[in-house]
Amino acid sequence: MPAPSPFFVSTEWLAEHIDDADVVVVDGSWHLPTTGRDARAEYRAAHIPGAVYFDIDAVADTADPLPHMLPGADAFAAAVGALGIGDGQRIVVYDAAGLASAPRVWWTFKVMGAADVVLLDGGLARWQDEGRPVEAGEVTRAPQTFTARFDAAAVFDRDQIRDNVAAKAFQLVDARAHPRFLGEAAEPRPGVRGGRVPGSYNVPFASLLDEGRLKDPDSLRRAFAEAGIDLDRPIVTTCGSGVTAAVLTLALETIGVTGAGLYDGSWADWGGRDDTPVTSGPVSPDERSG
Repeated sequence: MPAPSPFFVSTEWLAEHIDDADVVVVDGSWHLPTTGRDARAEYRAAHIPGAVYFDIDAVADTADPLPHMLPGADAFAAAVGALGIGDGQRIVVYDAAGLASAPRVWWTFKVMGAADVVLLDGGLARWQDEGRPVEAGEVTRAPQTFTARFDAAAVFDRDQIRDNVAAKAFQLVDARAHPRFLGEAAEPRPGVRGGRVPGSYNVPFASLLDEGRLKDPDSLRRAFAEAGIDLDRPIVTTCGSGVTAAVLTLALETIGVTGAGLYDGSWADWGGRDDTPVTSGPVSPDERSG
């Protein structure tokens, strides 16, 4: 990265500090079921030495039929404590793609009150491209105590999104690819309608990345501006199921926009119902007015 960032550490930094007692490395890789990839199996085959695997589908509210919904604070604390992640540690999160699912894990830790959680710039791909070591198998760390402090203001639900369709109190920014936002491409989950929440904006998460790394701040600001988003107004991010929405949240924080919410459940929740308004096609001139 061109300059030090409070959100990332470099591969060089991690190589120097990987054995520090207060550093814990977390593999947060996850793939859509339609890809046919098994993130856990890939982790077992090759991961950064000492990294534990954070399964977003397991460290979740498994009683909820929606995918990887946030668990309660006590359940989260128990799950990550069992992974060997505790208070006072620097948590370094990465994923196999570079920057796809790791921001969701980063965001989850932040929502749960982690004081020091960062992302590995370039992820596993950059680490391996540089010829750095990987290991196979599972990693077991000694259990730790994690004190969860849930930030409810950062998490939005369906009722808040529904109310905002008319109120327009915040800008809902969708991270899905543009054809899905327009309803021109099928959703990857069975039974989920195509289209978007009326009045929402679209910044595909991939447009903010360059070879698995976040683009420079000027490019990020330009991407949001070109999508018609006012960075001085409240923002809530969304996507297919609450994973890549966190890439938008990360990008916003990188350019100094703090306090953005995230719609947990996202389109899997909204588009999977028949009592929520959906629109499709090009954005009409009056869709965001009111």
